[in-house]
Amino acid sequence: MNNIIIGTAGHVDHGKTCLIRALTGIETDRLREEKKRGITIELGFAYLDLPDGGRAGIIDVPGHEKFVRNMLAGAGGIDLALLIVAADEGVMPQTVEHLGILSLLEIQHGIIVLTKTDMVDEDWRELVAEDIRSQVKGTFLEDAPLIPVSSYTGEGIEELRQEIFRQISLLGGKKLDIPFRIPVDRVFSMEGFGTVITGTMIEGQLKEGDEVMLYPGEKMGKVRNIQVHSQSVGTAYAGQRVAVNFSNLKKSDIQRGDVVAVPGSMHTTMMVDVRLNVLKDAKRVIKNTSRLHFYHGSREVLCKAVLLEGDVLEAGQSAFAQLRLEEEVALKAGDHFVVRFYSPLETVGGGVVLDPSPFKRRRGDEQALEGLRVLEKGSLKDKIEQGIREGSTHYRLLDFVAVQFGTSLEEARALARELEQEGKIVRIAGDLYLHRDFAEAQGKRLSEILREYHTANPLKEGMKKEEVRTRFLPRQEQAVADGMLAYYEKVERIKIVNGLVSLFKFKVKLDEEASRMMKEMEKIYLDGGYAPPATEDVLAQMGKDQKKAQQVHNALIGAGILVRMDAQICFARQHYDEAVEQIKEQIRAQGQITLGEVRDLLGTSRKYAMVILETLDREKVTKKVGDARVLL
Repeated sequence: MNNIIIGTAGHVDHGKTCLIRALTGIETDRLREEKKRGITIELGFAYLDLPDGGRAGIIDVPGHEKFVRNMLAGAGGIDLALLIVAADEGVMPQTVEHLGILSLLEIQHGIIVLTKTDMVDEDWRELVAEDIRSQVKGTFLEDAPLIPVSSYTGEGIEELRQEIFRQISLLGGKKLDIPFRIPVDRVFSMEGFGTVITGTMIEGQLKEGDEVMLYPGEKMGKVRNIQVHSQSVGTAYAGQRVAVNFSNLKKSDIQRGDVVAVPGSMHTTMMVDVRLNVLKDAKRVIKNTSRLHFYHGSREVLCKAVLLEGDVLEAGQSAFAQLRLEEEVALKAGDHFVVRFYSPLETVGGGVVLDPSPFKRRRGDEQALEGLRVLEKGSLKDKIEQGIREGSTHYRLLDFVAVQFGTSLEEARALARELEQEGKIVRIAGDLYLHRDFAEAQGKRLSEILREYHTANPLKEGMKKEEVRTRFLPRQEQAVADGMLAYYEKVERIKIVNGLVSLFKFKVKLDEEASRMMKEMEKIYLDGGYAPPATEDVLAQMGKDQKKAQQVHNALIGAGILVRMDAQICFARQHYDEAVEQIKEQIRAQGQITLGEVRDLLGTSRKYAMVILETLDREKVTKKVGDARVLL
């Protein structure tokens, strides 16, 4: 069964509420002020029983200019619009504004209803009908049926009802297999129940007991009870007007304009990239940085319109723009919105959301504009690629991109695998994908870091991995940095040996002088045994080229031939390993070892025995207990 929302639109006092009462027998004016003044201020709700046993929800939206914000709150979920024009007055200012809003929201199906026909003669009725046809020319209602009715006499009511049934039968199904979403248009407390919200469920399905998240704010709640058309149900579906009773959420936690949705299924934002359209009959223009009222779902916030192409949008024009909002909102790519002039409040345009989580754009940036063209016209796969391209600079995970473009993580993964096979993106680790262009640019930067290091340290096998992470990706977690290095190792841009990172083709090349120094230094340390000379004395023996001597000495440490104990003491690796093994054997035999015992065991001085033990402590081989060392 397809669930449909029917919405009324039209000028104040043109008979919308009376028409709904005639169609359904339900009174939608529920406020004392509404009944007193005879106009709808808040959204009113009713339902129409359908031939198949289902029910279509009906939203009675306000017509008075002062209450257009409430009209916009109801218009977002409409599948079938009834544009209502009173025969005695004809097309009026709010008729035109409501028609523009319905067009901006890209509602596709509608019926024109000419009300109060009992108050005019046939000739006048025909003149008004001609005027309406002229007004809707070029809109989605251009070829819509026009049905004259009288809620007072009942004329045309049955004909209208049957036309509604016919159009409903032609409408497509709702999106039930994606996370549910309900923009909140009312929130109140009921004694014995607690917090209740109402809204139109525009996507998915909701069950009793489901956990929900409130956006913005990301507060968690749980569904206690659901009502559809005043009847309790176990499950609500997209296209239904729902009242939801929550546990764990207070009335003060929720406000009109919030969105109730699946936890983690939405992002909140203060910027949104859009296609911005100006109404063809707009009396005002939108200039770059114009301040506007932004309406989306049931939310209204102020924003600044940054035009990404051109300096001004006039009536009937369109452009890419970034709307910078003054409060957080939660929305999805593909959502429609309306903007009204800051002052005076007049509807000037609207459009469609292209990117609900963008980075700040520069005006005239052709690369950004090309990306927006992809988001506007491209397939979901194209959008995923573009999301990964832009998210690469911040190492955004795939689940962020999936939410960004309103798809499941499973579908995003499937499309990412296709893009990876096509060579457009690369997988770094888990759900972290980077666009190949960004990965290549980062690879060049890494190569330059290593090239500079090799130039400064030609005799070292490479840079320590931790130092590379610090210089290459200082703000990223270690797992991300390691994943990046593993990727570049896989594609043979770098090599990693014994924790040292170098360019893939790099090899230490020793000239004759460096080769001589290396052999002499190694012999000095081997001859020194457990009492080697100080580093500065070793370097002094190498001759005048102390810079090269230092590089050779560093290379011996980097290659593991020497072990640095402190700034002035190194041991030949062979002697250090022997000393460690002797110390460990004696501790195993007697449970501990003292500084004096190490000195006697190795036949060295107290200074060298101390530096060996301190090194073992640092390397977590031993620890000091009192005056002795024990094994860890």
